[in-house]
Amino acid sequence: MALGRVVRRVLRIGTALRVKTSARLFKTEGVLCRRAAPLGPMPNAGIDLENLESLEKYRSYTRYVQVAEKTNNKEVWWKTYRKYTETEHDHDFEPVNIGLPHCRPSRKVEVKERIRVTKQNKNNSDLERATRLRTFRIPLDRVKAEWEKTNGPHHIQRLAEHYGIYQDLFPMAYFVPRVMLRVAYGDDSSAMVHYGNHLSPSQASLAPHVSFEAEENSLWTLLLTSPDEHLQDSEQEYVHWLVGNIPGNAVHSGQEVCQYIAPFPTKGTGYHRYIFLLFKQEVLVDFSSDLLPSPCYSLKKRSFKTLEFYRKHEDLITPAGLAFFQSQWDSSVSDAFLTRFNMREPVFEYDRPPVYHPPQKKYPHGQPLRYLDRYRGGKEHTYGIY
Repeated sequence: MALGRVVRRVLRIGTALRVKTSARLFKTEGVLCRRAAPLGPMPNAGIDLENLESLEKYRSYTRYVQVAEKTNNKEVWWKTYRKYTETEHDHDFEPVNIGLPHCRPSRKVEVKERIRVTKQNKNNSDLERATRLRTFRIPLDRVKAEWEKTNGPHHIQRLAEHYGIYQDLFPMAYFVPRVMLRVAYGDDSSAMVHYGNHLSPSQASLAPHVSFEAEENSLWTLLLTSPDEHLQDSEQEYVHWLVGNIPGNAVHSGQEVCQYIAPFPTKGTGYHRYIFLLFKQEVLVDFSSDLLPSPCYSLKKRSFKTLEFYRKHEDLITPAGLAFFQSQWDSSVSDAFLTRFNMREPVFEYDRPPVYHPPQKKYPHGQPLRYLDRYRGGKEHTYGIY
C-alpha cells in the first residue's frame, strides 16, 4: 500500500511537470524490484506460537546439543548471517586427527558418580570441619591425576601447537596425546621431561626412564627425534632413540631399533627441541628396514623423517603420547663431536648489524650528558664536550 501511494504521488507530480512517461517507467521498475517468493519453508515456520507447550522438550543438555548439531548440518535453501559473513575454507586442507579416538563414558555414569561423591562428602564430618576451618588440603598428586584424565591431553596439544611440533613432524595433521608419557633422566629421576622445559645435554647423556599406563598385552613404539638439529638439511631430523614392539610399559624389553644418543645442539644455534613420541601398535611390526647398527655414530645414517616413518607404518601404529624438552650447547657437545662423531665441531656465529645512531646534532637539547660518546672515534667531527 505504501508503494502504491508513492507511485500515485509521483504520477500526480509527473502530470504537473509533463513527465508521465518517466513516472510509468518508475512504476514498472518498482514492480520488478519486489522480493521474490521463498524457495521453501521459512525457518521455524512450523512452530505454533499459540501453543508452545506442545513442543518437544529436550530434557537434557546432551539431547539439545545433538539436535542442534543435526539441525546445523541439515541442508537448507537459505543462509544464516554467519554463513554470509565468514570466509569459505577449503575442507581438503584442514588438519587431520591421526591420534587415538576418545572413548568418553556415558553422561549417565558420570552423573551417578558425581552424585555418589557429593553424598559421600556431605556425610563426612571431618571434611566438613576442615572445609569450614579452611584447613582442608588436596594432594597435588590427586589433582594431577584428575587433570591427566580430563583436560590434560588438550592442554598438551595446545602446548605442542605453540612449539610447532605438529607443523614440523606431521604437516597438516595432529593428535591428542591420550596416553600420559613420563620421562625422567638420571638415576634419581631428578631431571624430568615435561612440555618444553630446559635440560642440558649433560643431564640427558644417558637413556631416560620412561613409563606410561598400558594394558598387559598391548604393544608400543617409542621415538626420540629432534627437528632442529640437522647440519645440512633443515627438513631432515636426527633420530636419537627408537624402540619398537614394547610389551606393555616395559621399554627395556622392546626391540631397540636405534641406540640412544645424547643431544648435541651445535654452538651458536640456540635452543633445540627434543621430542618423545609414543605410538600404539596394533600387531608386531617389522622394523628391519629401519634398523641401525649398534653403536651408530654416523650422522648420515641417523638422518630421519618422522612423517616418512609414520607413513611407512601408518596402518599398524597410531600416535598416542607426547613429551618434549629443549636443550642448548654445553661443553659435553664438544666432547661428543670429537670422540663419537670423529669430526670437527661446527660453530655458528651471528653477524650483528652495526648499531644505528641518528645524525649528530650540534646543539643536542634534552639529550643525556654523555650524548657524544656514541659518535667519538668516527670520521665525523664532534662539536664539543657535553
